[in-house]
Amino acid sequence: MRKSIGLLAGVAAIALTSTTVQSQEAVGIVLNWTPGADHAPIYYAKQQGWYEEAGINLTIDAGSGSAMSAQSVGVGKHAIGIAELGTAFVARSMGADVVAVMSLYAQAPFAFYWKKSSGIETVADFAGHTIGNPPADAARVMWPAFAEAAGLAVDSVSFVNVTPQAKVATLAADQVDIISDFYNGHDLKVETFGDDLGFVRWSELGLNPYGNSFIVNADFLENNRDTVAAFVRVTQRAYSECVANIDPCIDALTESASGLERGEMNKHWTRVKELMADEFTTTEALGYLDADRVAQTYELVETYFDIQTPFDPADAFTSEFLDTNLKMVAP
Repeated sequence: MRKSIGLLAGVAAIALTSTTVQSQEAVGIVLNWTPGADHAPIYYAKQQGWYEEAGINLTIDAGSGSAMSAQSVGVGKHAIGIAELGTAFVARSMGADVVAVMSLYAQAPFAFYWKKSSGIETVADFAGHTIGNPPADAARVMWPAFAEAAGLAVDSVSFVNVTPQAKVATLAADQVDIISDFYNGHDLKVETFGDDLGFVRWSELGLNPYGNSFIVNADFLENNRDTVAAFVRVTQRAYSECVANIDPCIDALTESASGLERGEMNKHWTRVKELMADEFTTTEALGYLDADRVAQTYELVETYFDIQTPFDPADAFTSEFLDTNLKMVAP
């Protein structure tokens, strides 16, 4: 009798395990770029088994820019992705039906950098100088907005084509006078140029569109709301945990992605935390997307990008899956 009971228990355990495995939803996320400090919480949550516990078998793929990740999510190749929100809006207007469900960079990450020894002290001195960045760089496309906010003529600068990897070296070699870059890489410029470094964040001039955000394929969201809700809850929890203690998160990142230097990742994370915090993420919920700021981001994009098919930005985001008990800590 005991053997029969034991056998039945074993069969039940195997059946339960089989059911658990089968219940795992295969979900792919594509990053906006190669893995970095801003992605560490995702790797940490995966390492801890949090996605698996929530019924998600998550695969993480490196990206090659927000445009690519938005397109991939838009066509359903990936269910979830990370993309700069303005770029995601452009993609949506071109048929990529994506919906933002959580902000990563609540603050605009755009910044301009220069060497003070070039004669530039403030933004007012940009006129007559060269700016190095790729042709499709968001900072170049939205230059008219920056120029207007800074009181500069749109044609007061010249642009030079520079690859993302060559920006700092090109500035150091005096081949350009100014470069654009994301603020999360700020410390490399500080280390390279020291007291000679000048910079301005776009947000300082009142240009503060949402930056990188988590986006979801709209069809996937409609048919898998529970899965999306679970993903957002786990991801929000992971970012909250990593804000409190980044060490295990950087461990998980460097164990999963090769070629990353721990010290640099810690510096990047410090800047990421600054970008994650705004008046809404610190009072409403970590990752919160505010309707008015989303509308302002859309308005900026509509003005300076090619919006092929206009849409209501209210239909392109939701904060409903966020846990309001988890709030961002002000830096």
